[in-house]
Amino acid sequence: MATRQSVDEFLQHCEDVIRYAKEQYTEAQRQEHYNDEAYTNAQQMLENAVNDLAHLALSCNAQQREQLHRMRLQLEQLQNDMILLDH
Repeated sequence: MATRQSVDEFLQHCEDVIRYAKEQYTEAQRQEHYNDEAYTNAQQMLENAVNDLAHLALSCNAQQREQLHRMRLQLEQLQNDMILLDH
């Protein structure tokens, strides 16, 4: 079973990834193709976070799974936004 601390640390990591990805998304809106490498890196970080979240959810209790589910929705929404951005 996942410990409360490990879930909290993972959620903090996800929030950091989201913050970085949002920064890259905003930059891409302004500068278009200027910083493709960082944008792609942010997308990869989001994908890794979603994959890690799926693995962590397997060993969580119901309350932790609910927290992770909400985080997954945020991560996936940002992934979709980044994919759909015409940059």
